[in-house]
Amino acid sequence: MTIQEASERYQIPMKILREYESWGLCGAVKDVMGAWQYDDTDLERLSTIMTLHDIGFTSEEVETYMRLLLERENSDQARLRMLDRKRSAALDEIHFRERQLERLDYLRHELRKKQGPPRE
Repeated sequence: MTIQEASERYQIPMKILREYESWGLCGAVKDVMGAWQYDDTDLERLSTIMTLHDIGFTSEEVETYMRLLLERENSDQARLRMLDRKRSAALDEIHFRERQLERLDYLRHELRKKQGPPRE
């Protein structure tokens, strides 16, 4: 499957495909008549890359994670630490947003209380 076909079929932005190729992580990708050819392993890795991007990893973090994944030996703990840090940051963001909503609801409540009951 060519880069264009992979992009269209799996809705993977060309930017991510080019980034993947530039990292040299495409073990099974071959340059055939001027076009990269992706196999199932590449598509599985690309799915992981898309997931990492979706959960907020930077390009540098994605590259680090993928290099660790390809090392296989003793990389599970390092990758788990990366995921734990990202999860902790997401929880911090959720808690911050919850506090914002509480303050927003308080201000709305106070304003409605000041206005009195709705008129018909």
